[in-house]
Amino acid sequence: MTMNLRRKSLGVALAAALVLGTFCTQATADATPLIRAMDNGQDTPSLAPMLKQVIPAVVNISVKGKKDVRPMLNIPEEFRFMFPNLDRPRQREFRALGSGVIIDAKKGYIVTNHHVIDDADEIRIALSDGREFDAKKIGSDPHTDLALLELEDFDNIQDIPLANSDDLEVGDFAVAIGNPFGLGQTVTSGIVSALGRTGLNIENIENFIQTDAAINSGNSGGALVNLKGELIGINTAILGPNGGNIGIGFAIPSNMVKTIIHQLQEYGEVRRGQLGLTGTELNADLAKNFGYDSNTGAFVNEIIEGSAADKAGIRSGDIITSIDGKKIQSFGELRAKVATLGAGAKVKLGIFRDGKEIEVTVTLQEEQQLSSADSSGISELFDGASLANSDQGGVEVTAVEPRSTAAALGLREGDIITGVNRSKVSSIAELKDLLKDNEGRVSALRIQRGDTTIFITMR
Repeated sequence: MTMNLRRKSLGVALAAALVLGTFCTQATADATPLIRAMDNGQDTPSLAPMLKQVIPAVVNISVKGKKDVRPMLNIPEEFRFMFPNLDRPRQREFRALGSGVIIDAKKGYIVTNHHVIDDADEIRIALSDGREFDAKKIGSDPHTDLALLELEDFDNIQDIPLANSDDLEVGDFAVAIGNPFGLGQTVTSGIVSALGRTGLNIENIENFIQTDAAINSGNSGGALVNLKGELIGINTAILGPNGGNIGIGFAIPSNMVKTIIHQLQEYGEVRRGQLGLTGTELNADLAKNFGYDSNTGAFVNEIIEGSAADKAGIRSGDIITSIDGKKIQSFGELRAKVATLGAGAKVKLGIFRDGKEIEVTVTLQEEQQLSSADSSGISELFDGASLANSDQGGVEVTAVEPRSTAAALGLREGDIITGVNRSKVSSIAELKDLLKDNEGRVSALRIQRGDTTIFITMR
């Protein structure tokens, strides 16, 4: 009787393994085989063969640096004159851990999250085989929370190929790899729970893959891969009490990673494209009022005169339904995809207008606004200032935060930066280039303030 039960159990197990193995093989087409031989000569489904190829390309990142901190002292305003240095920031040393993914083994390129390496003075990379290397930052983008690093003095490393994240569907298998809580390389699995997640206020530009694969603190910058061992996303955030996993994690899609990393590699910064329109999320009532039988897409409220959208013939009241042939779910998704493409990029937009589907080609313009978060890419001089290309030529200071670096150096709202040394400045792009050329040397900013021209010197 015991022998019969054992035979029945073995038969059920083999049948289940055969069904699961067949399902996984069919679901992943030409994926890395999910079968491995056991000691008894039988086969069983396993992720191990794929992970052996992928894990060497997922790295642990440790950073050291200093951050400015301001003392939190509750002193009444009328007594602050007695403490002139009260608001002066002080530097505090910090250490942090995270994860990263090798995306180019020949060049030693690693992609991770911006917040993992932000303000880091030293970046140390540890591979799964125990080797360690130093790395330097090529560039980072706080708005998408992505950063590109380059290994120094490396050899014999392995990368992960990037998948086309536009091909993902809800229900696809997903495997997360990273360094949670500094424990070391850890693998969790799940599925793609949702696509195009926006409006979470996690990052400035959002178009997340949501997954139930367990992602915890320290997984930031790690890999989200499919069953072929291809990178489908960079893990970046979780929703959960006290930073713990509750099965809701988010990753930056690989296609967004690809476009951002290309720009960081090419320019050391992100030169965003801009459509030049304002819009809102499409809901059922709005769609019905315009005769549109779906509630996915982006509703156009206003077109900025002379913008890329204006030149392409997009109108207020249009419903943008797709970008480059791929359906979009929301205005947030449209904004995120456009913002990650560079100035000059051409995109095809599907539009619903007056009961008809049309398609227009738009050449994205250079982003006109530069926030204080972007301005640190020009110089520390502009920390706390917002800049914009001026219609009269030059770069206008549109806002200055009180007690910021920009305010301390004398910049005021309404100032127009017209030159650096003897060179004329007509745009933000020119200002960046000129300051980069003069990096490490004293430069003089020529500023038009009302009817007066002044100079501010900086290093």
